[in-house]
Amino acid sequence: MHNSNKKKVACGTVSAINGEIVEVKFDSGTLPSVHEVLKSEKEVEVSMLVIQTKPSGLIRAMIMSGNDLVCRGLQVCGTGERLMVPVGEELLGRVVDIFGNAADGGGKVEFQMREMWKHHKMDLTKVNTKKELWETGIKAVDFFAPLVQGGKVGLFGGAGVGKTVLLSEIVNNLTTLDGEHSNVVVFAGIGERVREGHELYRDLKQKSLLKNVALIFGLMGTSAVNRFLTAYAATTIVEDFRDRLGKNVLFVCDNVFRFIQAGSELASLKADIPSEDGYQATLTSEIAEFHESLVSTDSGFVSSIEAIYVPADDLMDSGIQSVYSYLDSFIILSREVYQEGRFPAIDLLASSSSLLTTEIVGLKHFETALAAKELLKRAQELERVVALVGEAELSLQNRTTYKRAKMLKNYMTQPFSVTQRHVGLQGEQVPLKKVVENVSEILAGKYDGVDEEKMLFVGGLK
Repeated sequence: MHNSNKKKVACGTVSAINGEIVEVKFDSGTLPSVHEVLKSEKEVEVSMLVIQTKPSGLIRAMIMSGNDLVCRGLQVCGTGERLMVPVGEELLGRVVDIFGNAADGGGKVEFQMREMWKHHKMDLTKVNTKKELWETGIKAVDFFAPLVQGGKVGLFGGAGVGKTVLLSEIVNNLTTLDGEHSNVVVFAGIGERVREGHELYRDLKQKSLLKNVALIFGLMGTSAVNRFLTAYAATTIVEDFRDRLGKNVLFVCDNVFRFIQAGSELASLKADIPSEDGYQATLTSEIAEFHESLVSTDSGFVSSIEAIYVPADDLMDSGIQSVYSYLDSFIILSREVYQEGRFPAIDLLASSSSLLTTEIVGLKHFETALAAKELLKRAQELERVVALVGEAELSLQNRTTYKRAKMLKNYMTQPFSVTQRHVGLQGEQVPLKKVVENVSEILAGKYDGVDEEKMLFVGGLK
């Protein structure tokens, strides 16, 4: 991973260990710089990354590998190198960790190296701001929170409401329906279960899509250092595909909150003073550094889809709020909708997109979406009345509004390809033009005589 022939900058001795954070005392010579890699000649498996320099020759470092071999008194030396991560087309079809070690049983991975956090000055004249609508075939997403090539979308939801399933379906549809747009997919699994990573790998392999996908994982059982660095390693891979290879990249991250959480764990081990809400004081800069690489340029588009776990279903959590400003579209998954049995469990009123404009989606889609949200809002106001006195006590006009809203919510359910073998329903993708047409018909009352239950888990209406 590192060139051992380079001259050592300085050597020091481990003086304190706190979990995955160590303090190293350097008596003389030049101190290693921040983000420099430290190695041990005695324990070759030990690798550390400098994260902080302190007065009197003391530095703090994260243990990247060889945790069990680190002890007080161990001598480590600077390498004069920053952290290098695996990049290149050799990663396509493979599953690796931040060091390039294969995790798919497919043998050693041959790859090239690129320096992490190597900030090239971005030429703003080469940033591509073109917005081209990108259909996923998922009705609720395309209609209420559309995606664009080169945009960023966040999937927000608590535990067990279907974030990973929806994320997998979007990836499946975009790679099969719009393969010419997403030349390559980079999937970053941060702090998620081994089972979920295995299922994704197996599904992609069965559908012959794996050849265009590079997967890098820092799983739930790994150290906070591994999970934290996996996010930055993934964005480095994205940069390499875009800048050096000129590829359009679809970046998929599951889960951004686990990256935030790993940073918080490391901050606690460093005994840093937290912010008022308990998160690390560096949260804002870490999220900014993560997202600043995900920019489209003349060399290639970078589109980002990020799953974000919402602790205690609290969307006002500061960790969640820190991600908002970097996203174009917000897809909110609701536990209430999930409990009602409507899948995907998307909160149609809470989900939104800054891309829902006449310039991008067209006048008809824009006006229909506004009318649909107005209908859902009116129906929401009627729900309390219905809960108290029943639907039969509503006026004729309000009953019509309430029924059409239920019909619209049921219409936005959809069977997914990735869950087909589990639920027995054939997955369907519906063109956006058809969705806009169907919603217009529902709003106009064309299906008022139809039982709203018949709208559940259908594709387009005939």
